[in-house]
Amino acid sequence: MLIKCPECELQVSDKATCCPHCGYPMQSSAKQRKRHKSNKRRRLPNGFGQISEIKNRNLRNPFRAMVTVGKTSEGKPICKPLKPKAYFPTYNEAYTALVEYNKNPYDLSDSMTMNELYEKWSEEHFKILKSNSSVRGIKLAWAYCSEVYNMRVLDIRARHIKSCMEHGTAIVCGKEQHPNNFTKAKIKSIFNLMLDYALEYEMVDQNYARTFSLSKDTREAVNKVKKGHIAFTDDEMSLLWDNVDNKYFVDIILIQCYSGWRPQELGLLELSDVDLENWTFKGGIKTDSGTNRIVPIHSRIRPLILKRYQEAKTGGSKYLLNSTDSNNKQKLVPLTYMRYKMIFKRLMDELHINQEHRPHDGRVHFVTAAKKSGVDEYAIKYIVGHKILDITEKVYTKREFAWLQSEIEKIK
Repeated sequence: MLIKCPECELQVSDKATCCPHCGYPMQSSAKQRKRHKSNKRRRLPNGFGQISEIKNRNLRNPFRAMVTVGKTSEGKPICKPLKPKAYFPTYNEAYTALVEYNKNPYDLSDSMTMNELYEKWSEEHFKILKSNSSVRGIKLAWAYCSEVYNMRVLDIRARHIKSCMEHGTAIVCGKEQHPNNFTKAKIKSIFNLMLDYALEYEMVDQNYARTFSLSKDTREAVNKVKKGHIAFTDDEMSLLWDNVDNKYFVDIILIQCYSGWRPQELGLLELSDVDLENWTFKGGIKTDSGTNRIVPIHSRIRPLILKRYQEAKTGGSKYLLNSTDSNNKQKLVPLTYMRYKMIFKRLMDELHINQEHRPHDGRVHFVTAAKKSGVDEYAIKYIVGHKILDITEKVYTKREFAWLQSEIEKIK
């Protein structure tokens, strides 16, 4: 049966869905073809990896994630299971794991060298360290391990680690040196952590660094140093004060003795953290309690602080306490722990002060002197950045800064 098109008024079959002359739709209720959703997933980018579903088996985690580790001579991808976990309950979880891997890919090949492992491990480990000195300590210790740099991680054994500790060499201050006891302990610690990392990602089957302990001599030497911090005697303090204007750097030792800063913290104090109006300085590293703490400047060291402040401003340094360049005495350089240690040791020798003193002893002296002078126990902890466990003091007691200033002045 023919009907008239409402648009062009020409004859059209009543069964037509649209006018053959003008295209006008004749059956508005005509069902349009539905698009069927495809269950086919998008192809993953080249080199991204693979996800495959293991079917016909009753598995809780049927989706396997594979990563691309190279190519064959024909250009086909070489894939290995993702580590440490390769099987997932859903496709999306497997895909998410591949995304995380590709953000920071780690080498799953059997050819990874120890130096490559160090680079990958240290990149993550350095992020959690709170001080640059800790990073420098690891880098210095790793410098003694050059004999294993190019060894495969799979081939490393306890004897190789021990060889680095006993016979490793590094150039320090222009001279070839062997590891001392502290460095041996640091090397052992580095291998412990690196191979733990390798074990976690299934690069190795065993951590050989943890199959042996430090030698008795090394342990005793390290423990002796750790336990051997001593305060300065009254005679030694008098000697330091007598030479504060004669010997460069004595003033920094005295500043430490009257403030309790760690050696590393001294070198990180910036001019912007020094308040000469209220006589305070702010700094600190290592712990949550010790970071960014405000310490009163004791009246006895205020002239020393002021002199160093003006010297830093004149020399264009952003740091309060500086050292001088060995080739140019007018040039200020950052006061690193190694510089502090070297100058400290030289001064102890020149002033004929007990050679067992070490850079940390100024902090020990502050705490010892504070206790002798009757400084409040919590005031000492606030100043040196030690954690306070007492809930009443930590939560319910509100201290004014003037209290800290009056407490520190008890030290003479």
